[in-house]
Amino acid sequence: MDAYERQQFDFLLTTAVERYVERLEQRNEGPLHALARLRVDPEHPNVRLSEFVRAVFTDFLLDTPDGACFVLRALPRRQLPAPAPGLIADMLQSLARAAFADLLRQKAEELLEQHVQYG
Repeated sequence: MDAYERQQFDFLLTTAVERYVERLEQRNEGPLHALARLRVDPEHPNVRLSEFVRAVFTDFLLDTPDGACFVLRALPRRQLPAPAPGLIADMLQSLARAAFADLLRQKAEELLEQHVQYG
């Protein structure tokens, strides 16, 4: 991945983490409850990780095979569950969303831990 693409991905990730953590804190009565819910059930109605990732992919125009490849090229060392059979375009989107969701969850936990410690 070229440096300019890496910079764009880092901006995307930072923006997504900040927006997601802000929503988590609002929906879960602060960072402590948000962190606990995120760790226990990322798909809880007050957490909705997959739904948020789908929205980010749509908002940042990543819901195409090229967008999926952009995300996957930025995350070459992340582990993913085995994909299900299907169209390559669908598989790329699924892999990219899963990889991004895992990274977003990790970064959100880190930021929430900071908010708990310093908030």
